[in-house]
Amino acid sequence: MPRTKKHLFRKTDTGLSEIARALAHPARVAILKELSRRQECVCGEIVDRIPLAQATVSQHLKELKSLGLIVGHIEGPKSCYCINWKKLEEMSTLLKEFFDDLKINHQRCC
Repeated sequence: MPRTKKHLFRKTDTGLSEIARALAHPARVAILKELSRRQECVCGEIVDRIPLAQATVSQHLKELKSLGLIVGHIEGPKSCYCINWKKLEEMSTLLKEFFDDLKINHQRCC
């Protein structure tokens, strides 16, 4: 089994890479946008709005949930999801700090 070397990097850098991975697929971006329009969303309603099969949408939901960007619960045969706004704010802060650092370093560049 391959060993990862994530532990060699700063925690903020690892967090940024996880954010980038979460947003790397347009379906996940579309799911987050759809969830932002609603208080809570049943998986079937998301499937109706995203042009992918239910199983594929479920995989993307699972990925977003594993990173903490969404939270969900199961009520009988229905799975309901909503955005974890606290995690999204943390993500926004990390991205802003990252881009601010890049700008500072750019000013020292040729």
